[in-house]
Amino acid sequence: MTTATSNPPTIPYDELVQARKDSGVAMYNDNAMKLGIFGSNCSHGLMATHAETTYELTWEHTEKIAKLADQLGFEAMLPVARYRGMGGETNFNGENFETHTWAAGLAQATENIMVFSTTHVPTKHPIVAAKESVTVDHISGGRFGLNMTMGWYKAEMEMFGGTQREHDARYRYGSEWIEICKRMWTQERVDFQGEFFEIKDAMSDPKPIQKPWPVLVNAGNSPAGLEFCARECEFNFIAFASPEEANETSTRVRNIAREQGRDLGILGYGNIVSRPTEKETKQLLDHILQKGDWEVAAMVSSGLGTESGSFDKVKKLQERFILGYGGYPLIGTPEQIVDQMIELNKAGVNGMMVGFLDYAEELPYFGEEIMPLMRQAGLRQ
Repeated sequence: MTTATSNPPTIPYDELVQARKDSGVAMYNDNAMKLGIFGSNCSHGLMATHAETTYELTWEHTEKIAKLADQLGFEAMLPVARYRGMGGETNFNGENFETHTWAAGLAQATENIMVFSTTHVPTKHPIVAAKESVTVDHISGGRFGLNMTMGWYKAEMEMFGGTQREHDARYRYGSEWIEICKRMWTQERVDFQGEFFEIKDAMSDPKPIQKPWPVLVNAGNSPAGLEFCARECEFNFIAFASPEEANETSTRVRNIAREQGRDLGILGYGNIVSRPTEKETKQLLDHILQKGDWEVAAMVSSGLGTESGSFDKVKKLQERFILGYGGYPLIGTPEQIVDQMIELNKAGVNGMMVGFLDYAEELPYFGEEIMPLMRQAGLRQ
């Protein structure tokens, strides 16, 4: 049961989209394939490998990457929420920047790109998250977005006390959490009584620059996750192993949203491995895998319950983890990269959040060799 000083905040989907477009929110521009930098707030970025790179977790380097992406017209800087490493030889992502303060810093360093926080909802009270989000929205001039996760890494969640909730309970918790945030962003006084939260006479001013609230993203792909995302968010962050799987997932997500009179943007993710020739690309790919942290890849695949699968299936999953957190790596010459993006776009994917082995060194190459081909293909303006 919930109580509040007024009804839960709602806004017709068409009005929400028009408001985003009218205010120039980058994720609502006319580019058919949005682009974001993913994972540049954690050691090793998205690649669990010892392969040589200039990438390092310093603020100077972080700011350099964001400025390059901003200059190239990328729509988003999207971080990984981490509080502890994932083990292995690299202690993958063991060094990491907290994501709201990271976004605030990058808001000051950039001009047009959206700066996101990724927040595990069990780690932060919704009143605090709502206030932090408004603050970054004001610092950025209305360029903030919030990517919510329900907390999947058991050892990490246990750092905050208690035990990991069962899967669907995480989404019930998340539903209360984001309702409280939305009320804090739109109402003057908030009372709330639910399964997980009791809020008494809460207030928060100023309100966000973005109306009615910052852009919201979630990566739920389970039935409970899809229902949550369709109801509460604007973009669904999906994982897929092929364009066919991307099409299947994006269609399923959108059908659920349309039953509620809404639509969703679909975002994928993966690292880009590209060189001018196929031979050079394969050499780089082989080097990344040869230097891969197979220990952490094995631990993650075991945790996902794949240890009983075939050797080839397990090895492929481990390779995908090394190459980018189990996302869909884009591998090939610039022409082949763009062909893959065209295929994904036709499958219903509206944006790719990408990483590189060496973000700062490879972004100029992306801008010079890949971006013009994306424009020629109609993926970018």
